[in-house]
Amino acid sequence: MKCLNNRADSHLTGRVECEMEGVGNGAWVNCGFCDTPPPVPRVVSTIYNTQPHFQGSGDGMYKLDPLPTFPEEPASAEQSLVKKRRGCCSFIKVTYGMTSSSTYYYTKAMTDLFVNAAGESGVKFQSISSMTDFWTYAQGPLLDGLYWTKWYNNQSMNTGDQSFIYYENMLLGVPRMRQIKILNNSCNVHSDFRDEIAGCFDVYNEKKEDYFNFGLINGTAWSYHTEKQIKGSSHWGLLTTYSGAGYYQDLRRTKEESAAILNDLLDNLWLDRGTRVTFIDFSTYNANINMFCIIRLVVEFPATGGAIPSYQIRTVKLIRYISVWDYFILGCEMLFCLFILYYVVEEILELRIHKFSYFKSIWNILDIIVILLAIVAIIFNIFRTVKVDNLLTKLLEQPDVYADFEFLAFWQTQYNNMNAVNLFFAWIKVFKYISINKTMTQLSSTLGRCAKDILGFAIMFFIVFFAYAQLGYLLFGTEVESFSTFAKCIFTQFRIILGDFDYDAIDRANRVLGPIYFVTYVFFVFFVLLNMFLAIINDTYTEVKEELSSQKDELQITDIIKQSYMKTIIKLKLKKEKISDVQKVLRSESGDIEFKDFRQTLKEMGHAEREISEAFSRFDRDGNQILDEEEQKRMKSELEEKRDALSAEINNLGVNYWERFIRRCHRAEEHLEPDVCGPGAVS
Repeated sequence: MKCLNNRADSHLTGRVECEMEGVGNGAWVNCGFCDTPPPVPRVVSTIYNTQPHFQGSGDGMYKLDPLPTFPEEPASAEQSLVKKRRGCCSFIKVTYGMTSSSTYYYTKAMTDLFVNAAGESGVKFQSISSMTDFWTYAQGPLLDGLYWTKWYNNQSMNTGDQSFIYYENMLLGVPRMRQIKILNNSCNVHSDFRDEIAGCFDVYNEKKEDYFNFGLINGTAWSYHTEKQIKGSSHWGLLTTYSGAGYYQDLRRTKEESAAILNDLLDNLWLDRGTRVTFIDFSTYNANINMFCIIRLVVEFPATGGAIPSYQIRTVKLIRYISVWDYFILGCEMLFCLFILYYVVEEILELRIHKFSYFKSIWNILDIIVILLAIVAIIFNIFRTVKVDNLLTKLLEQPDVYADFEFLAFWQTQYNNMNAVNLFFAWIKVFKYISINKTMTQLSSTLGRCAKDILGFAIMFFIVFFAYAQLGYLLFGTEVESFSTFAKCIFTQFRIILGDFDYDAIDRANRVLGPIYFVTYVFFVFFVLLNMFLAIINDTYTEVKEELSSQKDELQITDIIKQSYMKTIIKLKLKKEKISDVQKVLRSESGDIEFKDFRQTLKEMGHAEREISEAFSRFDRDGNQILDEEEQKRMKSELEEKRDALSAEINNLGVNYWERFIRRCHRAEEHLEPDVCGPGAVS
């Protein structure tokens, strides 16, 4: 009996009275808890972590207002250039909620069971070294790990033929075994050995794949299928990259039937000298944490003989929206899409305005990269949601077929990697907004100035470095794993620089040249070249720091605040002085005041014609161009109130700061540092 908790109304195929039946729609009920004995300790338990994961946009954009300048001191060209910098799409994206700490424990549980667990014979997956070991593992630990239908006391879990691995993880569909073979006589045997050696099977090459039927011929295990026919995909193994074609055999939903199939394959020599790789693929789903685990066990059989095991376990979240929190994430994703749409339009407008000069700024290029990666993420998110729904629909209709989640798991992993890179770029953009402070520009200035020196030094460094890599590959490549390929030699030498190396392995491989290689490499690369590299950066940093300390700060945050403050103070004081001028006129005149006398006196004090007319007409209520005693009294009262209000406002802003700033400027001028206060700061 299938115990599926109605993922959608159309998929309601059965109902079982389970402990967790009340969880609600949106996931499979874990039938391992149906009619079970009391809870028991598990070997590895999956942990449901309710730690929130966010997906949204912290995307922010701001502009720096033009720096307040005084008429007598226009802004410099450099300041004008900096003013044009506009923040665009510098968003810091929080985690999308695609992973959690439970992901690690899920992966660890599957690794312990299928990779590290040994059977009665003592063979585990990592110890496979021959075809015999492979069959021992397949018939032992593999079958034992795949099919869980009983409790530890042999009491049935009442789940029918549905397996719940570790009582928690539902096996989706059935596992699949696939192999790729190489044609016989795909290589040439030397004439001296042709009488003794009948066949020759070359190293794997896609062009030399065996595509003929063999063995029992009847069945998919004995018939070749192309990559398109089985909807497979290539795999990057330890030795080479393998195609998605080959001979495959799907197992069954019960352990007994699957064991019979494996015995049949073993008895009829399914694996032979032509076999170059075997894949075991299956998928599980954990409803507790809403995670899929797609597992691929790979055993490569090189032309040298023996076997090389490797595995790939991808734990991903493919069903996105089940809980209330998931729907909150959906809302954040929609908001994120609106942000991206806005910034796409903004970048297009900037591109139209600035043309090709737009790409001269590294920050603009970074904006484009972040936006493009975000658009790809949105498109894949939609594609993944639709694709998973279709796959699950087919799986529910045909539970006895292989559930191929490998394609989705691969692209989901790439999607997560892309988001990680995008998040990294978003963090790097923080430098754009803190670069207006000279202390924060020391890093970029240092790297920019010493770039040519580092480039020239890098050429010299890598000549020596690659020479040692080639030397190590030829000396130790046949015996030491870390030198077995040229690429491994390169990374091994980087590890030696950091102090991570196995000297004994080098010494055993070559007791004479091994120590000579190690000592000379450490001396020239570590003690000489590496310290030269540090010296270049250190000298440049010292020069940059001295220059920045001796020159005027350009567009410091403190300057922006300080000059804005000064501008406000000056405006308030000008208003206060104008009120004082009007009060002087009122005190100097006796009796009625005519408009022409009022205007003449204030114009001599520098007041504008318009200001004088507005001030006079406001209090000349009868419009006779004369201020009588009553009108003068009302004007004096209002002017006094305004003057008191301006004085209070100036005090609130901190007039003491202005006086300290003036004193600082005078002291700076005495010490021949006129630029300390900035252009036009001191009249």
